[in-house]
Formats: sequence, structure tokens, C-alpha cells
Amino acid sequence: MNKITEELLEQVSDYKGEFKGAYNIRENGQCVGRQSSKNIRIEPKKDKSGIDIHIAPNTKGERVYIPACVTHSNVSDLVYNDFFVGEGADVTIVAGCGVHADNEGEAKHNGIHRFFVGKGARVVYQEKHLGTGAKTAFKRIDPVTDAVLEDNSYLEMDTVQLGGVDSTLRQTRAKVGSGAKLIVRERIMTDGEEKAETDFKVEMNGEDSAVDLVSRSVAKGHSCQQFKSEIIGNNRCTGHSECDAILVDNGRVNAAPALEAAHLDAALIHEAAIGKIAGEQIIKLCTLGLTEEEAQERIISGFLK
Repeated sequence: MNKITEELLEQVSDYKGEFKGAYNIRENGQCVGRQSSKNIRIEPKKDKSGIDIHIAPNTKGERVYIPACVTHSNVSDLVYNDFFVGEGADVTIVAGCGVHADNEGEAKHNGIHRFFVGKGARVVYQEKHLGTGAKTAFKRIDPVTDAVLEDNSYLEMDTVQLGGVDSTLRQTRAKVGSGAKLIVRERIMTDGEEKAETDFKVEMNGEDSAVDLVSRSVAKGHSCQQFKSEIIGNNRCTGHSECDAILVDNGRVNAAPALEAAHLDAALIHEAAIGKIAGEQIIKLCTLGLTEEEAQERIISGFLK
């Protein structure tokens, strides 16, 4: 790995010089490190770029790392990763993507991830995105997530965009089985002329299935964000979608949550709130000795936690 990759890994996947357990590290479209464990097997795909991750049934407490980094301009990295999670497993998957460019041109990563979560399995998926380098270079990250949750399974997705990404389209599709639950926590920061688009679509097909989608974002400078979510209740289920956004400077946010109840006992709700930071919050922190800029940053930091 080169030095830039190591620095990006530290920020997007908590890299401390090594990963313990199973991992696959991707740099500029190539694998630069891979290791399987007793219960987690990582294999390269034979027909296209990417890997298959097989997690044995009843695997407990293990972590698997699959970060990807692009470290210079004029790289377009496309990868397909499939996760097969065995019944009764309880694991954490740490992804993360860092894109760096030091001159004019585009640096792009597009990760297409599919999750097949077995009956009674529990998965926590953590993903951080970051763009660094020259302002004249265009950094783009377009993640796609497709998940199938079998009966009584659980998938929690914790996704964060730390900043510096000029353009991102985040697409998530999921089908949720009986007694299964999907939790999504998204946090996005944009600035300058950056653009970010979120597109959720979740089908609640199983009886007593549940979904909770919460997006929190801050749009600064002249950046623009769009949030679109669609929850479809095809059975007795509960669904909740929430978009909270803070505008700073000339930032813009458009929220378009949608619900479709196709069953008498589908209980669905959506919420959306967009606005600037309340003046009294700024004043209160300023009385404690902070400048107005420091107060604003403190509020934003707490909001995105």
C-alpha cells in the first residue's frame, strides 16, 4: 500500500497498521491485501471485479474489513462485493472508501454491494466516505447497496460522508422478510459546489417486518443535496423514514419521502425537517466563550453524531 492509502484507511476504517481477522484491501482497482478467517471466507470473483464474502452460520463477534481507496486522478474503480451471511451469525462489516486526487481529472469509486442475510442473522455494516486532495480534481463516490433480509434477521447500516466528495449518488434497495428489521443511519456533509443524492427503496414483504431510515445532513457553501425515500408495506409491518437537514450559507436540500401501504395493517410514517441553525443556540454557546463560527461547528458536530 502507498502512504495515501494508509492515511485514508485510518480515517474511513479505523486502520491502525493492521486489520485483525478477515479483510480485503482495495487500492486503485487492485487487491493489495486479503485474509480469510476460520469462519469468514473471502474469495475473488471469477467473472468480474470484486469478491464474495461467505460468513459461516452462527459466527459470533467477528469483524470483516473491506475498504477501498483511490489515490490519484483518472482512476475509475468499479467493484462488485457480495455478502452471504449464514443463519444465526452476528458480525460487523467495516467498509469505507477514500478517494484522493492531486491534480486535474476525476477520481471515482463505485462499490456495488449485495447482502444476503440468513434467518436469525444479525449484521452491523459501517461505511465512511471521504474525499481529499486538490480542489481542482473531481472526487466521486457512487455506492449501491442491495439487501435481502430473511426471516427474523437484522441489518443495521451506519453510513457517513465525512466531506470532500464532489458528487455522490447513494442508492439502497432492500427486501425485508417476516420478523426482520432494517435500520439505516445516514450522515452527510457537503460544502462548496458539492452534490449528494440519496435514494432509498425498501419493500416490507414479510409479516411483522420493520424498517427505520434516518438521514441527517448539513449543506454548506453552495452545495446541493437531495433525499428520496420510498417505503412499501406489502404486509403487516412498521416503517419510518426521517430526513433532518441543516442549511448553512447558500446550501440547498430537497426531501421527497414517499410511503405506499399495500396492506391493511401496514403502519408507515415519514418526517422531514429542513432549516438553519436556531439563533438562540448560537447565542447560548457564544455566552460560554465560543466565537460564532466555533458555536456553529459545535452544533453541526453534535447534529451529525
